[in-house]
Amino acid sequence: MAKMTIIYQTPKDKAFFEQHYFEVHVPLARQLPGLLRYEISDGNLLSTTGHADVYRVANLYFESMEAMMSAFASDTGKACAADRKILAADNEVQIYIYDTKDL
Repeated sequence: MAKMTIIYQTPKDKAFFEQHYFEVHVPLARQLPGLLRYEISDGNLLSTTGHADVYRVANLYFESMEAMMSAFASDTGKACAADRKILAADNEVQIYIYDTKDL
């Protein structure tokens, strides 16, 4: 399974972020071809390593890295990437993509 983890810093305008995230970005991302699961953090985030400026964490799951790359190469994927820049500039977000394995 492949996973994308997105870590957003606290936005300058929380109300705008919340409205745009839930009314525009999430519905768009849920249309990604091959998306198996989309989960987000709910409530306060606590860091055990001192990272205080984390506002929201999202995880998107795909069957494989190839499926994920294909999804983000699609028109919907390109629209998601462009829309994410409305929510957070590159220096205000961390994005990780990786394969997972059960232990």
